[in-house]
Amino acid sequence: MSRSAHALSTPARPDVTCAVRRGATRLLRQAGFVVASEMTFASGRRADLVGLRRNHEIWIIEVKSGLADFRADQKWNAYVDYCDALAFAVPESFPIELIPPEIGLIMADGFGGEMLREPLRSPLAPPRRKAVTLAFAQLVSARLMAIEDPDFSAGW
Repeated sequence: MSRSAHALSTPARPDVTCAVRRGATRLLRQAGFVVASEMTFASGRRADLVGLRRNHEIWIIEVKSGLADFRADQKWNAYVDYCDALAFAVPESFPIELIPPEIGLIMADGFGGEMLREPLRSPLAPPRRKAVTLAFAQLVSARLMAIEDPDFSAGW
């Protein structure tokens, strides 16, 4: 197969990441979560997806487009301090045996996702839950403000 033919048959990493993120978000929405992407915590770490349920349960989903992405980024351990449950969302081609057994596993594509393994739950302390929930609310509110009035929101 020529290099150009291979490029046409293999989706680019950003496209895979976008598709997996979309599918994982759809799965979380079906499970009763509202979801924000690219949320930064007090630690400075930024999670790919954060889901918040009506019962105040907080999940963080780390999206991995493939093996190279997984190997290059080991910051996910730091997310445990900011959620009740942590999961990876990966494409079908990902070697799922690499995901630690205590971490949830979602297989996703641009159409949806499937929970292959539920994450272990570790409830947040109430002060941390409040801080993360408020940060979530501020993030989504700022994004809505930017849509409604981009000039006003520029300095946020």
